[in-house]
Amino acid sequence: MKKFMDENFLLGNETAITLFHEAAKDEPIIDYHNHLSPKEIYEDKCFDNIGQAWLAGDHYKWRAMRANGVPEKLITGNGDYYEKFVAWADTVQRLIGNPLYQWTHMELQRYFGITKTLSADTAKEIWDACNEKLHTKEYSVRNLLRMQKVSVLCTTDDPADTLEWHTKLREDNFEIQVLPSFRPDKALGIEKADFQEYLGRLCKSAGVILRDVDSVLEALEKRLDFFLENGCRVSDHSLESTFFVDTTKEEVEWIFDKKLAGSELTEEECGKYKGYMLTKLGKMYARKDVVMQLHIGAFRSNSKRCLKLIGADTGFDSLNDFNYAPQLSALFNAMDLTEELPKAVVYCLNPKDTEMLASMAGNFCGNESGIKGKVQLGAAWWFCDHKNGMERQIDAMADVSLISTSIGMLTDSRSFLSFPRHELYRRILCNKIGTWVENGEYPWDKEYLCEMVKDICGRNAKKYLNL
Repeated sequence: MKKFMDENFLLGNETAITLFHEAAKDEPIIDYHNHLSPKEIYEDKCFDNIGQAWLAGDHYKWRAMRANGVPEKLITGNGDYYEKFVAWADTVQRLIGNPLYQWTHMELQRYFGITKTLSADTAKEIWDACNEKLHTKEYSVRNLLRMQKVSVLCTTDDPADTLEWHTKLREDNFEIQVLPSFRPDKALGIEKADFQEYLGRLCKSAGVILRDVDSVLEALEKRLDFFLENGCRVSDHSLESTFFVDTTKEEVEWIFDKKLAGSELTEEECGKYKGYMLTKLGKMYARKDVVMQLHIGAFRSNSKRCLKLIGADTGFDSLNDFNYAPQLSALFNAMDLTEELPKAVVYCLNPKDTEMLASMAGNFCGNESGIKGKVQLGAAWWFCDHKNGMERQIDAMADVSLISTSIGMLTDSRSFLSFPRHELYRRILCNKIGTWVENGEYPWDKEYLCEMVKDICGRNAKKYLNL
């Protein structure tokens, strides 16, 4: 029997052990997609307790606690944080096979040096030990980032954002780059009730008068230029339903006017508007060398009762199962035909789409600029963010493309304690490569393989994002 989560956790052979400890382990982290607060980083927040650090805003944990029968008071409610922590500790012990079990204990080990397993019986001891450290300045959020050797992180930001905290961080000469990401979902969400109100706010931030679709694109470009001035390297889009239907500018203007007049739109009409805007934005990204990230397949706010009681983004989202290969192909073709396709990373929430996206990406990698993996399958995301999902993503890229061009892992997290997820991915990656070598499927070329692992763990992302 192997020891629980020791130094060779998930490393099943000597080649994997060598690759992890000599190549992957100490590489700095480039986290190019997360939802951390730049304000909390600038203010160098210190957490009151481990319950606050772990449970505030973490819908992964909330979902597990609900499945364990924990009342909402101890999840998102106004319950005492120690009581919430005990409820979480009881849930943890029941999480066999769930990635939350691994994440929880990696975080206890890497940040706090705690090797005991968390349960209802050990909750008080671990609560006290973590809080003793969290109450010191050495455990401020900036120092938590330093502990994990984070070098770059890209937050997720609305185009109308002032980027006040990014500016202050840069002026403060914080050595970790905290860069904004351009996420214009609200400008594309023509089906939303607050669409017109948002466009008014967007145009005001850009100093543009809202008149038509062109004025919205003008506002978005001005805001993108502002983001670029503040270090932006990536955009991000969440695609959750029909997102591309072939159309004309005249038809899109008619759809836009219909919406602003207060009329309901069909899903096809919304798809025409979104496809037109995505194409225009993609070409804009290509001109300005911004990476286009497409996160596809979330099915949000399923429990309308809980949406009313608790609000959105509180753990009631799941994966969708719509088929979108023709739409994605058409979207990429609309940009590629005029050689205006940007670098693009595509992420699936439904694992059935993994191989489809990996193969689709390969259709659009051709370029004369020498960009490796210009369009590529992104890291295992959200409900795929576990051992099986990471292995599936690595296998899919290796099967139909080049895993050596991958830009590696991200956290997609709101937690400052989430960065050991990069280590988990690196262990899985090294074990996968090590297994291929040990099976005689690839030669043991230590120098080359170590360099390739370092590329996937960070150097590819650095080059791809022009950091």
